[in-house]
Amino acid sequence: MAQPVLVTGGTGTLGRQVVARLRRAGEPVRVLSRRPRASDDDGVEYASGDLATGVGVEAAVDGVGTVVHCAGTQKGDGEKARHLVRAASAAGVSHLAFISVVGADAIPVDSPFDRAAFAYFASKRDAEIVVEGSGIPWTTLRATQFYDLTFLTVRAMAKLPLIPVPRGFRFQPVDSGEVADRLVELALGAPAGLVPDLGGPAVYPMQDLIRSYLRATRQHRALLPIPMPGHAARAIRAGANLAPDRAVGRRTWEDFLSRHAAALSRED
Repeated sequence: MAQPVLVTGGTGTLGRQVVARLRRAGEPVRVLSRRPRASDDDGVEYASGDLATGVGVEAAVDGVGTVVHCAGTQKGDGEKARHLVRAASAAGVSHLAFISVVGADAIPVDSPFDRAAFAYFASKRDAEIVVEGSGIPWTTLRATQFYDLTFLTVRAMAKLPLIPVPRGFRFQPVDSGEVADRLVELALGAPAGLVPDLGGPAVYPMQDLIRSYLRATRQHRALLPIPMPGHAARAIRAGANLAPDRAVGRRTWEDFLSRHAAALSRED
């Protein structure tokens, strides 16, 4: 019987798409979940455990050959990775595939303001270091921001009567389904270390992303450019969060936005 692939964060935006693709590829899948769940109709097994504390993780990795680590938050990813690799190493896991973010190693988060506003990059970098030093054969893919998160961000900002926009910020959002495709391809292949980045097909100034959302939802708001202090903001203005030479994503922001804005209009 084939060893299952363990997916952490398997109920999140990326993880659930990874799970679906693994199942379509015929792989047995186990999902690490903080809440107990019964196996679903597609044969996905759920293991109860918490990466933040390490509780249940040893049982979750037992008998697993490959781990696809998609779980992540704004802070604490290094500690979660430590709990995961400790258990995975003891269980003899042969491949650990990890999703990180473009800029994890290039955006300094070294001041109180940076840590408050840009902790996500430092958290991902901490986890990268843990994965690299785990002794488990590994693969890390860095991707740019997902369309899903970009959409939620601009949607929340559009609720303000006057929208503050960080001056000089640009983003290169990418379709999370395309990231899932690539991550599954890597997970089912040989460990490859740090692989080339995956970025969306175009780079957008932040104000253009907001304006396109406002047009799609027929809203009118004033935008107020604001300066952002700190080393992290300076690095983002310089493009440290971008991968223009790896603009390999095919689905566009405009296509994603039109579909989601139409659905939002129907709900309204």
